[in-house]
Amino acid sequence: MSWNAMRDVLSIATLDTLFMVWWSTVWAVIGGLPIGILLVLTGPGRQLQNSAVNKVLGAIVNVGRSIPFLILVIALIPFTRYLIGTASGPSAAVVPLAIGAIPFFARLVETAVREVDGGLVEAAQSMGGGTWTIIFKVLLPQALPSLVAGLTNTVVTLISYSAMAGAVGAGGLGSVAITYGQQRNDMRFVGVTVVLIVIIVTVIQLAGDLVVRRLSARGSRASAPVRLLKSPKSRTAAPDPEPEARADTAKVRETADEAA
Repeated sequence: MSWNAMRDVLSIATLDTLFMVWWSTVWAVIGGLPIGILLVLTGPGRQLQNSAVNKVLGAIVNVGRSIPFLILVIALIPFTRYLIGTASGPSAAVVPLAIGAIPFFARLVETAVREVDGGLVEAAQSMGGGTWTIIFKVLLPQALPSLVAGLTNTVVTLISYSAMAGAVGAGGLGSVAITYGQQRNDMRFVGVTVVLIVIIVTVIQLAGDLVVRRLSARGSRASAPVRLLKSPKSRTAAPDPEPEARADTAKVRETADEAA
């Protein structure tokens, strides 16, 4: 195959991979973020303490994380076909990718939110903050750098998942490596796809690390929860002028008596 034809194939495959990773990431955030927060809030001693809900959510997350992705893709073929109308192609691959990424990201969210200082939460509660205030004014802002780091890891994992999904006809760089590289015995495709995947992962990791560093620096300077905890400045009591006035009066009287 000529380089021009090879370039066209790889360009389409790269776009398919980015398409799958993007939409699966969106659904992972939509599904995983609330689940992770609920895992924290329904835990012992938390605002929405509920052991039954916490155990059920924890079990669902654990089961979802323990299933190998290739087995998950095969098991979800009937559901994917029912939902999308087909079980092959990039659009169909988004379904198992998202379902596999949701519990993964939810556990990362739980870890990030659980690391927030409990003193900030208690202070917000003492000031009358409700559950929604604590979530959006304390937990999420304080955990934002860790959440971005977790999201970066999720995206990198989804890239590897999308390559594996290519083995079952999902398209993307993984499918190109198998179809053109292995089956047609053209190892150029294998080498180029590996390089492209490494480049994509590196760019995403560097971008995520940069955002985390900036958020951490900004959070160390000022944040909403810190402003909530600021107590009124202690006012120094003004010196009582009366003792000095009394002393001055006494001196005047003594001077007058001496003069007399």
